[in-house]
Amino acid sequence: MRIESLRLQLLAWLLLPLGVLVSVNVWTSWHAVHVTADLVTDRTLEASARAIAENTHVDRGVVDATIPPVALEMFATGHGDRVYYRVNTGEGRLLTGYPDLPPPPHPPKEGIALAFSGTYRDQPLRFAALTYPIVGARNGEHVTVVVGVTLAGHQAMVRELWVGSLTRQLLVLAAAGVLVLIGLRQGLAPLLRLRDAVMDKGRDDLAALPNQTVQSELRPLVAALNTYMGRVAGQMAAQRRFVANAAHQLRTPLALLGTQVAYARRTSDAAERDEALDAVEKSTHRLARLASQLLTLSRAEPGSRRPRDETVDLSSSARLVLEGLTDLAVERGIDLGLDAEAPALTCGDGAMLREAIVNLVDNALRYTPPGGSVSVTVKQADGSAMLVVEDTGPGIPPEERDMVLERFYRVPGTLGDGSGIGLSIVREVVDGADGSLTLSTGASGGLKVEMRLPAAEAVG
Repeated sequence: MRIESLRLQLLAWLLLPLGVLVSVNVWTSWHAVHVTADLVTDRTLEASARAIAENTHVDRGVVDATIPPVALEMFATGHGDRVYYRVNTGEGRLLTGYPDLPPPPHPPKEGIALAFSGTYRDQPLRFAALTYPIVGARNGEHVTVVVGVTLAGHQAMVRELWVGSLTRQLLVLAAAGVLVLIGLRQGLAPLLRLRDAVMDKGRDDLAALPNQTVQSELRPLVAALNTYMGRVAGQMAAQRRFVANAAHQLRTPLALLGTQVAYARRTSDAAERDEALDAVEKSTHRLARLASQLLTLSRAEPGSRRPRDETVDLSSSARLVLEGLTDLAVERGIDLGLDAEAPALTCGDGAMLREAIVNLVDNALRYTPPGGSVSVTVKQADGSAMLVVEDTGPGIPPEERDMVLERFYRVPGTLGDGSGIGLSIVREVVDGADGSLTLSTGASGGLKVEMRLPAAEAVG
């Protein structure tokens, strides 16, 4: 499950490992508490057994094993434990105590207590066995003392020690959580200030954010935001220029169209009316072509449509385009030729590439004077699919070739009915296909446009 809050996510990443460490510590504490309780119980049993052994002596030749009160009172912890004991001579004779107490697993060494666990009267007990010399005995006799106690006090000690340790661990975990929250709040403050800086900016204010006042970890984010806002600002500026230029380009033919219609309505001469209507028809065609080019230019802009990656044959595309423009070439008396014998494959958006070829050939036909020629050559060489359009028109001066690729720019003094966006459409399409567009002077002095795109083999 994904955590929506960054603060909670960071808190989880910090507290979960800490919680695992606390769990391990609690588990080890549980075992340490048991070891401690066993040690305390064993030491108490050893002290009790030693007190009994030291109080065993020979009186008038008889071994006397009197149980001192302190040997039993040391188990009075208020938990109702029962104490059992047994004292035997070295020969195994019972001196006092409970004869059926379980024996130690093996005889203890003299003076060293042996602790062991066992069951007596269906109760688990902890025992200590001690072999000790009898005070006053001449022949080195000794006694074996076994003392056992029920485990109520032992278990109570385990609970108290472990609960105390667990409480401390939980308090440490809670304190760590509070400190982590405070630390996260302080640590995320620069990010929140960056958010406020972005939100406080005006809708149209896309100036770069300062990155000198933020931490080094946030500087890549600020740099990415600045880069993104720079792209957005550039796109917005281009969009504003596009809208302004489009409005300007549409306003003039619309005004002319209105004038022609008004003239046709005022005149009573049939010939003049037909002439005005012919002019209206031509203006309508120009407006339709301009609207189509504007739509194509909008579709060619980056991000305006989903990118396509299909194999396109420039030879077939050029052949289809020239078939559609044959009537225009015949109407203007221009020799339109195609040299595309072999396929020239590339990858990209087939529809947009055909639009680029349409604009290149249409642009050449409109600026080539009657009686001229337009040739289209398609070939594949040097890992590229190339399409070259060359005409016998006036050409474009070298100093103007970068400018004509801008939208709505026309070389001053140029004749013809172009709108100045054909080459800009081609540039957008070629840039989107990772290609290149080169303008130069042809062999006849006209314009030569070379469109070079990555070949399909190179792309794939």
